[in-house]
Amino acid sequence: MPITGAEILLESLKREGVEVIFGYPGGANIPIYDALYNSPIKHVLVRHEQGAAFAAEGYARASGRVGVALATSGPGATNLVTGIADAKMDGIPLVCLTGQVRQNVIGTDAFQETDVVGLTLPVTKWNAMITSTRNIPTLIAQAFYVARSGRPGPVLIDIPVNFVREKIDDPASIHYPDSVTVPGYTPDKPPTGSEARPIAKLIEMLQNAKRPVAMVGGGVKWAGAVKQVRDLLDTLKIPVISTVHGLGTVSEDRDYYLGMVGMHGTRQSNMAVSHSDLLIVFGARLDDRVTGDAASFARHAKIAHFEIDTAQLSRVRPCDLPVVGDLKFTADEFHESLPANLPDWSEWRKETTATPNPAEKVHVGTGKPSPTKMLEMLFAMMDPDALMTTDVGQHQMWAAQRASGIANPRQHITSGGLGAMGFALPAAIGAQMAYPHRQVISVSGDGGFQMNIQELATIQRYSLPIKVVIIDNKYLGMVRQWQQLFWDRRYSEVDLYDNPDFIKISEAYGIPGVLMSKAESMEAQLKEFLAMPGSATLVVECPAEANVYPMVPAGAALTDMVWEEKKK
Repeated sequence: MPITGAEILLESLKREGVEVIFGYPGGANIPIYDALYNSPIKHVLVRHEQGAAFAAEGYARASGRVGVALATSGPGATNLVTGIADAKMDGIPLVCLTGQVRQNVIGTDAFQETDVVGLTLPVTKWNAMITSTRNIPTLIAQAFYVARSGRPGPVLIDIPVNFVREKIDDPASIHYPDSVTVPGYTPDKPPTGSEARPIAKLIEMLQNAKRPVAMVGGGVKWAGAVKQVRDLLDTLKIPVISTVHGLGTVSEDRDYYLGMVGMHGTRQSNMAVSHSDLLIVFGARLDDRVTGDAASFARHAKIAHFEIDTAQLSRVRPCDLPVVGDLKFTADEFHESLPANLPDWSEWRKETTATPNPAEKVHVGTGKPSPTKMLEMLFAMMDPDALMTTDVGQHQMWAAQRASGIANPRQHITSGGLGAMGFALPAAIGAQMAYPHRQVISVSGDGGFQMNIQELATIQRYSLPIKVVIIDNKYLGMVRQWQQLFWDRRYSEVDLYDNPDFIKISEAYGIPGVLMSKAESMEAQLKEFLAMPGSATLVVECPAEANVYPMVPAGAALTDMVWEEKKK
């Protein structure tokens, strides 16, 4: 019996373990949707292709598996680009499939034709166009191999519609590869030369260090090395700091854990790294939101960097000792090689933990609900294994500052490197599809929420019990904060006074809502909200000019933290 290219495609996806696809149909991918009609692969119909990319990211970030998004040609493909770029920045394994016009009209500006391979070249880890129906299995296998190996990342496969419509009369002749290679791509190649055996050198550096600090990043969870790194740090007992993607790697009950580092990090973390003489980095990119002024970042420290991708080394600060390889194994090797007579860093630990954090426990806002207090209460009330997604802005940083109590880094899901507004709601859909029986909470600002508000329809369609929290301050809050602190309060185009009634909109989608407008009712309303069956929306009307502190101004050193608006 003949088999179509679309059926070959879906069989290839099944063999890669794909259980769910997030997508939106169009003319150039109709054959794929026709094949999906009887497929065991679950398709989730989002209401915008950007929602498909973010949902696939949420699925991948929560589960550790490859997320899959499907779009049509032209505008369908271009709508994926923001999600693809987000996945590239944060190292998220994604495979995006795009329909394309027929091969014989490519280059003629045919209806809904876009060179999506050329367009996404800078924001994908690898991309390709299918040029033969028989080659579909190999290209799909290569796509998943590249997406999940080494430092994970997004891959795009563009599929001219004629190849998924074509019928192959002899299905037995189609070869599904058991293993695959990609020419020029060798993520598992062992290092050579001076990088080959760095552990002995690292131990020497450690024994000579008076003020060592360890940093954990998102690479720890993607390597599946959380246990290995935790065990190692329990042995080392040196001060530990975390990037936003590393939150949850180290439990906050550890007396050596100092919290999040960077622009909105704790004073303890920022001061510790600034005065360190050895910084051991586990799977972090050291981007500018972490380092502040690169020339001032850990200026007295030598840097040892555990990393799977050599392209991430020495990008911001020179790396004195690269430790290249799978962190699950390199962290174990380091741990097993540690001598019994490690130096005593107890005084250094006491010094770092004694650093005060003057603004950390001061809840912003009076009268109206405090967003910081509300988020603190939310973290305390949510299920121990709950997954939380956040958008980008003030609420994101307020949540990150309070997320250290989570048990696992996969529970905190946010757009880091790209900082994409509109991320939280569709990412929560993906996380819930990965774990149908776990509590999922989406936290957005009033600006970001409206960027993918249409995905409330997806939540309702699939009866997903997602709890949606909207921090409503009637502003684009983080931009307003910058304009307040650094632009003489010239509030240009950040006022969202004309926000819609989010409760009515939620109810129009069939999702009940709760309005929180008084500080004294916060606890009762939070309990009511979380106890509601199925999905629900909570709108928190918070003070308009509540700010995120501490804050390191852009380009400043981590020691130059701002705690309040300077009086003139």
